[in-house]
Amino acid sequence: MNGLFAEDGGLRDRFMDTGWPAREGAAYYSELVGNPDAVCLLAREDRVAGHLVGRIGRSSMRPGAVTGVLESMRVDPAFRRRGIASALVERFFEWAGSRGVNEFSVSAYSSNEAALALYGKHGFAAFETKLIRPIS
Repeated sequence: MNGLFAEDGGLRDRFMDTGWPAREGAAYYSELVGNPDAVCLLAREDRVAGHLVGRIGRSSMRPGAVTGVLESMRVDPAFRRRGIASALVERFFEWAGSRGVNEFSVSAYSSNEAALALYGKHGFAAFETKLIRPIS
């Protein structure tokens, strides 16, 4: 998780707390264990090559939606361009599909063209747009 924060949010969001994984990461992953609405997938070769965290989301504002939320994903740079991210996404689709989801969602920084291309390849399309106006 440290790598994800450092190379994605840390480069793209000036307010991202890159120290969060060291302080909160253990509690975050501990909460996933035993939660039937959450999954942490690992891809391994000779070591951990990538991870994906997903959850099942429900909202009273959208009562008909049961959403498979791809919350976090990263593939180690040494293992990229080998299909690992696609395999993680497809496995997440299988897991969430078996739990009755009827849509999937993911958030990505608009400047992360590689992530946007990957998600587009798996059928994700823009649904909402969040605009930020920085104050100098």
